[in-house]
Amino acid sequence: MTTVLADLPPSSTAPGDSAVVRVLSYNIRSMRDDRGALARVIRACAPDLVLLQEAPRFFRWRKPTAWLAHECDLVTVTGGATAAGPMILSSLRAHVERTEDVLLPRTPGLHQRGFATAVVRIGGARLSVVSCHLSLSAAEREGQSALLLERLAEMGEPHAVAGGDLNDHPDGRAFGRLSAELQDAWATKPWGGEYTSEPDNPHQRIDAIFATHGVEVLGCGVPNGLPGVDPADLSAATDHLPLLAAFRIPAAPTG
Repeated sequence: MTTVLADLPPSSTAPGDSAVVRVLSYNIRSMRDDRGALARVIRACAPDLVLLQEAPRFFRWRKPTAWLAHECDLVTVTGGATAAGPMILSSLRAHVERTEDVLLPRTPGLHQRGFATAVVRIGGARLSVVSCHLSLSAAEREGQSALLLERLAEMGEPHAVAGGDLNDHPDGRAFGRLSAELQDAWATKPWGGEYTSEPDNPHQRIDAIFATHGVEVLGCGVPNGLPGVDPADLSAATDHLPLLAAFRIPAAPTG
C-alpha cells in the first residue's frame, strides 16, 4: 500500500517579506534512462530550484538539458559540461543575479568534479545556491566538502542552499563536515522517504540538501507518495531517487 504524502508548503512570496522556496536535488545519470519519466517526476515536485547531478556533458549536451527544462516549465541557470556535470535549473520565480561554474582540483585517474553556483533572488529573499557531486574517493571527497563550505562563504550571502550526490553516508567524513556547519535538511525536518539509492531497493542516503542556519527547513525527503509522482516513473527515470525540500528564506536587508 502506498502512503499518500501531504504536500510540502507551496511556493510563496510577499513583497519585502520571506519566501517559501522548493528545492529538488536529483542525479539524472546523463539522461540515459526514461526521459519522459524524469520530466514527469520533476514537474510533479513543483520545484523553484533544481540541483542536478550528472547532467549531460558531452557532445551537444545543451540540447537534452534544454529539452528537460522546457518539459518541466523551467529555465537553465548554469552548469552542465562547464561544471563537469552539476547543473541548476529554476522556475521563472527566480531572478538570477550571478552565476559561476567551478572546476575542482582533480586527482589523476579520477573524474573531474565541479560546482554549479548561482545567487538568485525570489521575492524579497536572496540566496546562494550550489549543486555538487562529490568524488567516489573518500580522501578527495572530504577535501571537496571543505571546498564547498569555502565556496559558500566566498559567495557572500547570509542565506544559502547546497545539495547533491555526496557519494557518502551521514556518518562519513565528508557528509559529517557539511552537516557540522550547515543544516542537513532531512535530519532537521524529515518528510517523505529517507533513502535515495537505489530506486528499486532504497537502502542508503547518499544525496542531501543543506541550508545555512537562519533558513527555516519546512520539510525534506524523497517524495514517495507525493500526488503526481508515479512509483513507476521513479524507477524508470534514473538510478537515484530525488530529494525534495521546502525552505523559508528570510527577506534580504534593504537599503
